[in-house]
Order: sequence, then C-alpha cells, then structure tokens
Amino acid sequence: MNTLVRLAELDMITGPLVLAAGVFDGLHFGHRAVIGSAIESARDAGGTAVVLTFDPHPSKILRPLNAPRLLTSTPHKLALLESAGIQHVLVLAFTPEFAAQEAEDFLRELKAAAPGLVRICVGEGWRFGHARRGDAGLLRRLGPALGFEATEVPPVAIDGVVVSSTLIRKAVESGDLATASCLLGRRYSVLGTVRRGDGIGRQLGFPTANLAAHNEQFPPNGVYAVRARTGRDWHPGVANIGVRPTVHDASERLLEVHLPNFTGDLYGQELAAEFMEFLRPEEKFPDLASLRAQIMKDIAQALAGECARNAPSS
Repeated sequence: MNTLVRLAELDMITGPLVLAAGVFDGLHFGHRAVIGSAIESARDAGGTAVVLTFDPHPSKILRPLNAPRLLTSTPHKLALLESAGIQHVLVLAFTPEFAAQEAEDFLRELKAAAPGLVRICVGEGWRFGHARRGDAGLLRRLGPALGFEATEVPPVAIDGVVVSSTLIRKAVESGDLATASCLLGRRYSVLGTVRRGDGIGRQLGFPTANLAAHNEQFPPNGVYAVRARTGRDWHPGVANIGVRPTVHDASERLLEVHLPNFTGDLYGQELAAEFMEFLRPEEKFPDLASLRAQIMKDIAQALAGECARNAPSS
C-alpha cells in the first residue's frame, strides 16, 4: 500500500482521482460504504481511489481533555486498509494550524495539489475546516468551480441501528463484543507494540506479550480467548486485561497476550489482538500456584474454542 503524508504527493497519482475523506476510526460498515463509493467512482472514471484520513484523531487537538479512546489507531487503521486491498492512503497531520484553516482554502489547496481530482466522497454529516464550517454542501457548491463533484454517502443501518464509532466504542467498553463485531463487520481488535514486562508470566511458564496499545479502547477487565496477528500470521491465544491483582496491582490497565504455540521474539513488534470470547473476570488468587492452575484452564478453554470455530461444518 502506498502511504502519502503530504498533499503535494498526490501529483504522483496519474489519471482521474477520487477521494474518500474521513477520520474512519474503526473502519466500520459506514466507513467502508464511503470508501466503497470512492472505489466504484474511480472505477467508472478509469481512475484511482485514494483514502484521505488524519493523524492524530481531530479530537486530540480540538478537545484533548475529552478525546475518546480510539477504535483504531493510525497504524491499526493503515493495517486494516491494506488488508482490505486499498492501494493509496493519504494521512494528513492534524495540527492546530490545520484545524484553523478555512474549509474553502483547504479545498483550493487540495485541488491545486491534485489537478486530476474529479470527486470527493464523504459520509453524511462529515465536517471539516475551521469551526467545522466545511460540509457536503460546501463541496457541492465549490465543486463545479474547482472541477470536482461530491458524493454524500448516507449512514448504514443494521437491524434499524445506525452504525457509528461512538456506538461501537460504548459496546466495546461495556463488554458487548457481539454488538461491536456486528457493527464493525469484523471482530474487535487492539493493536499495540510489544514491550518488555517484569517477566512474571515467563516465571509461571506462560510468557506473555505485553502490549503498549496506541490509545485504543479496551474491553472490560478479564480473560479473553484471542487471535493475535504477527506479520501475516494468526495465532490462537489467551489475553488478560487488568491490573494483575495476584502479582501486584499495576498502576495502569495492562493487556497481556500469551500465545501457546508461538516461538520467537516479539519485542518491539506490532501485534494485533482480536477478541474472540470472554472467558472470565480478572480475579485475585491466594498464591501463584493457584494462578498458574487457572491459567492452564484458560488456555485449554481458549484452544478448545478455537478448534470448535475452525471445525468443518457437517
């Protein structure tokens, strides 16, 4: 996948260009409808679709004290876009200066950088530019003069429920992973960088990958059956979210992943943990032996569930 970071880099893309613009936190069904619209328009025009998104999430700049946890950090979002077959992504830095730019000025700058721009696809209600004055109406008004058309893609509803990042975030936070997966169109996952821990898991015989997540929303504390992706490979495992009360109360919530059948060094690598099933709440055990015995049961339950999910249907 070709990842661009400046408007000027759009000039390397030849032919008609169609943008799918948005924050796209979660890449849920609604986001994919916008991106799909851009891909279809580009195909009809004999051109190229480009996904335009921002880093960090605009809320980090506009309301830093109330910014939500992310469903997908930028590295996670890019990985999901690449796995979906997207070929070009433009990630613009969302800075205070960028936030202060008038929407009309941004559109003129965009068109100057990409003369081949023929269409911009956005979700219904999307806003951009200073004071959020830019919207689909502005795109339609300025488009003819600047030489592009605008498509406003309506929301996607599932069983009468409009899909949104806010709704999915609330579902994940409450532990309703079934609803989150339904609205996402995939199982919920968290991406993090594997960092060194205190080695307690290894002492117990269950080495764990301690994930430094990129401000992503965690499900509730507890033990989960997971699948973890390293590179292009997926491995079944078990994860714990919480403060590890049996060992010592951590100062922050930790996400630790144990992959029973994996051998190798993961330190410093990106690892995506996909939540398959909630197994049990986090609890404090009387001693490490009791904790070890329970972990063995957790692993057995997680692997049994993995086998059941992969069993051929009759």
